[in-house]
Amino acid sequence: MPTHRPFLRSSAPSRPAVAPALGAEPVGTAAHEAGVARLVRSAEAIPPGAPVRLAKRTSNLFRPRDASPTGLSGLDVSGLTGVVSIDPDARTADVQGMCTYETLVAATLPHGLMPLVVPQLRTITLGGAVTGLGIESTSFRHGLPHESVLEMDVFTGDGRIVTARPDGEHADLWAGMANSYGSLGYSTRLRIELQPVGRTVRTRNVRFDDLDELCAAIGRIVESGEFEGARVDGLDGVVFSPEQAYLVVAFFEDVAAPGSDYTGQDVYYRSLPRFDADRLTAHDYLWRWDTDWFWCSSAFGAQNPTIRRLWPQRYRRSDVYHRIVGLENRYHVAARLDRARGLPDRERVVQDVEIPLERTAEFLRWFARDVGMTPVWLCPLRLREPAGPGSAREWPLYPLRAGHTYVNVGFWGTVPIEPGRVDGDVNRLIEARVGDLGGHKSLYSDVYYDRPAFDRLYDGVAYADLKGRYDPDHRLTDLYTKVTAR
Repeated sequence: MPTHRPFLRSSAPSRPAVAPALGAEPVGTAAHEAGVARLVRSAEAIPPGAPVRLAKRTSNLFRPRDASPTGLSGLDVSGLTGVVSIDPDARTADVQGMCTYETLVAATLPHGLMPLVVPQLRTITLGGAVTGLGIESTSFRHGLPHESVLEMDVFTGDGRIVTARPDGEHADLWAGMANSYGSLGYSTRLRIELQPVGRTVRTRNVRFDDLDELCAAIGRIVESGEFEGARVDGLDGVVFSPEQAYLVVAFFEDVAAPGSDYTGQDVYYRSLPRFDADRLTAHDYLWRWDTDWFWCSSAFGAQNPTIRRLWPQRYRRSDVYHRIVGLENRYHVAARLDRARGLPDRERVVQDVEIPLERTAEFLRWFARDVGMTPVWLCPLRLREPAGPGSAREWPLYPLRAGHTYVNVGFWGTVPIEPGRVDGDVNRLIEARVGDLGGHKSLYSDVYYDRPAFDRLYDGVAYADLKGRYDPDHRLTDLYTKVTAR
């Protein structure tokens, strides 16, 4: 049963309802064309037959990357990092493929607009979210980021730049870019839909002490689009234990009111058990999870009050924490210290999985019992329903069912490698369980499927057809090879 408490106003320090000037002006068409020309020149400089990749070192992926220098042989995308233009009347934006959501949001919010789905971390790029999937609290209404793309220019593996739309010559590429992870090509420009967002976001933090009741509430909100008679704009949640879970129900409101500030000493996820209701500026709501990388900043001591006061605020960001993890993956300092203390080695368990709503409570109970990581994030989603008559479109390389509600379950951390197990065993158990329950997992982290299972889950036949048309010489790394490389 959900547990309701009297309204409690957050005691977190507040900030004005309108964030300071964000200052991300569109770069314009001329700058975009210059950036594309730079990309083409860099591609022409790559020797024939040599593999092609981006000349960039940063990534939001959780899998190994080649540490060798790539600046001389990779694709130069340094001129493709901005917003080209915004049409406030049509509610669309033309955006370069390497533009981060931080830059994109900074350009759209002054117009009272935001992308239909804004992934949780600031430095995820639009092109990365479209080809690697992204999700957030608006996904129960608007699906995944690729579903708001009206058209995109793609630099394909065979060196062409083609414009892909839902219909026409390259409609197969438009649909196939989702979950392709840059193995078919890289988007240079994407035209996306935008939606209105108020100056502030009001939230209700609703507690559940029963996972079945939690999932039933998700179903009701997703089907009706409402909570207690009001339109819901965002929906996500956190499970601290099977007996303590919260849904965060969000309402976009164009009102001038102070918003709670979770970029200082207060940590956002810790506020959920403390407050029934809250309010944030639209800007802070969109980045509420980034300051502490959900809850993962605790691994670096950033949630310790003393360390937090000394940790510069500008470095309390997911990309900073990600770089620290990268250094640990390279030098294994913490792992060596643990061994010296007699502690077991640990397995990285960093995954986002989509579970059918009707099996989500079952998965959560299994996960709590057999994996034991807490907290976990919940984010309901459905493939986007069309504005007019017709059914939702399905996507070949990430085959979720149209008209069906899923719950993304995100968990990010490590577990000790128990006697008799090896590194990867827990991830394999999770993959098997997700498959048994009719779910899928995102591919941004460790992947252990064998090739036949992978092709079955992610439509290897459709992928092979796309690869043959847009990268016949396999200059870009094959999807399976890219996501399973260790």
